[in-house]
Amino acid sequence: MTTDTARIPLDPPRTPLTRAAGWWSRRTFGAVLDPGAAMAHHPRVLLSQVRYEKSVDRWRRLDPTLKALAVMSAATTIGCSWCLDFGFWESSQRGVDPAKLRDVPRWRDSPVYSDLERRVMAYAEAMTATPPQVTDEMVADLRRDLDDAQLVELTMMISVENSRSRTNAALGLTSQGFRDRCGVPGR
Repeated sequence: MTTDTARIPLDPPRTPLTRAAGWWSRRTFGAVLDPGAAMAHHPRVLLSQVRYEKSVDRWRRLDPTLKALAVMSAATTIGCSWCLDFGFWESSQRGVDPAKLRDVPRWRDSPVYSDLERRVMAYAEAMTATPPQVTDEMVADLRRDLDDAQLVELTMMISVENSRSRTNAALGLTSQGFRDRCGVPGR
């Protein structure tokens, strides 16, 4: 737990729900996730978020690498170190090239990305800006390679990550050490 920077205690009241959620989180991720610990102060929020994340995890129209790059780009734009840490770990566990994940903050200059991957990251940044900076040209360029369902999933994944990253950043949640478990050297 990264309680030193959190703006809310990460030790919610011990209830049957928080004990069960902690057990599931340790079993699934090897640790109690700080966002879950923070949300456990409001059981309905925690349950709603778990159901939502389980549903989002079943979206499979978009290529996993494109999805990971979009998520990591949004988290980078917002500056959520917790999301970058966990996203790197989760995506590398799912087979996404760690070199691509590692270079997201400098995607414009990195040689590891395809043209489509660059367009996806530019779209994620534009969507994450306040106000959003998405243009008709960006969407038209993406539609050359993505069908309607893939474009909708991409857009929703960026939106989901905006919600995650902004919530975690507002609550002061920072890296929890997941990336260190990957066995991949840092930047």
